Amino acid sequence: MAWDQRFEDLLREYLPFLSADEPLTPETDLRDAGLDSLGTVELLGSLESAYDVRFVDEALNLDTFATPASLWATLAKMSEAAAI
Repeated sequence: MAWDQRFEDLLREYLPFLSADEPLTPETDLRDAGLDSLGTVELLGSLESAYDVRFVDEALNLDTFATPASLWATLAKMSEAAAI
């Protein structure tokens, strides 16, 4: 499932080592791209606000924030749960 442009734009704000012309792939290592612990917390808040969701405790782990694909999959799951 491909993510939307809003997700990519938000995510890129927290990836200082990923240049604007460098593609963000599903497998991009977010830590290698510059996502640190403070950035993770800020990104979490931004995603919750932008998508009107709340990440459940089980989703707050390193695996969720490892790649764009894992983060988008978790966000999609939270969005589905919020819609019910």
